[in-house]
Amino acid sequence: MKAFFLRHKKLHIWLLAELLLLTVFFAVQSNRVWMTALTQRVSNPVRRALGAVCYRVSFSVAEVLCVFLVGFIAVYLLAGLIAVVRAKGRRKQVLYSALLGAACIGLTIWGAICWLWGVQYYADGFQVQSGIYAEEVALEDLDAVTQFFADRLAETADQVARDEDGFFAVPRENILQESTQVYRVVSEQFPFLSFQDQPPKAIHFSSLMSMLDFTGVYCPLTGECNVNVDSPAVFLPATVAHELAHQRGIASEQECNFISILASTTCGLTDYAYSGWLLGYVHLGNALYSADRDRWQEIYAGLPDAVRADLLHNNAYWAQYEDAPAKKVANKVYDGLLKTYGDKNGMRSYGTVVDLLVVYYK
Repeated sequence: MKAFFLRHKKLHIWLLAELLLLTVFFAVQSNRVWMTALTQRVSNPVRRALGAVCYRVSFSVAEVLCVFLVGFIAVYLLAGLIAVVRAKGRRKQVLYSALLGAACIGLTIWGAICWLWGVQYYADGFQVQSGIYAEEVALEDLDAVTQFFADRLAETADQVARDEDGFFAVPRENILQESTQVYRVVSEQFPFLSFQDQPPKAIHFSSLMSMLDFTGVYCPLTGECNVNVDSPAVFLPATVAHELAHQRGIASEQECNFISILASTTCGLTDYAYSGWLLGYVHLGNALYSADRDRWQEIYAGLPDAVRADLLHNNAYWAQYEDAPAKKVANKVYDGLLKTYGDKNGMRSYGTVVDLLVVYYK
């Protein structure tokens, strides 16, 4: 046994170190006080330092790392296969070494994500820090707040640039550049959301993001916000605000959606306001549709033609990826990841933003 350990000593030490770090993470994750302190004193400063470096370049470092990782995996598999074939009498040892190396690399990446981002799921989130908590929603309140959002859409629909077909047409470059102003007002209301923002980065392979059913992603390993610029631009401002909420250390998807809507609709930028009201209406409207379809139809019918056109345009875009195998796999993996970090609702947590919206706006 000792000889076996020493034969792959460095890999075994690497493996044990990673397993120890992960064991400690899962052992202390239930202690909210510790996790909150860890996020404030370690993970947040480290992620911000990484972001300060990565934002010095205009391209997405996270995207480059993903491309590199895919290439590395392909080369690693090919090199491992060749090594096993050539090993002859030592094939089992070479195969074990290759598999052990792959396990160590995978655990290292997972461990880094756990300690830089996974901790956020167990620390004090927006609800605890703000004192605004999601509560059970009464139908009359849901109705009233949905109507309120529909009214705000009617006020802002004609304030944004539109193309010859009547669709939202604010240039994506403008949306990204304006992003540094989005949290000015909401940060005054909630000082813990203060942050020195940098414009999120457009993903070159955005069509691939659409296939995976992602509109944006925050990468804790680089401290960057990354957004899909292939999908319709109407939800891009709200997506940007959502990813900027993650950058502030808010892990919950439901809380980030709520913060995105609040920040977008109060920042004074018409394109962000319209996108925020529209995102909120979609969440509220979906809930109302399930509770009272006739009332939903009444409110929907009262929306301006431009708003309904934007919704239909967005739905048509995503419909082409509805049955994509990559989307199903990505959703299943991400859902499992959320549950791993203690979010029992998984991706369903995106819908519970309705509770926060109704509590705040009613």
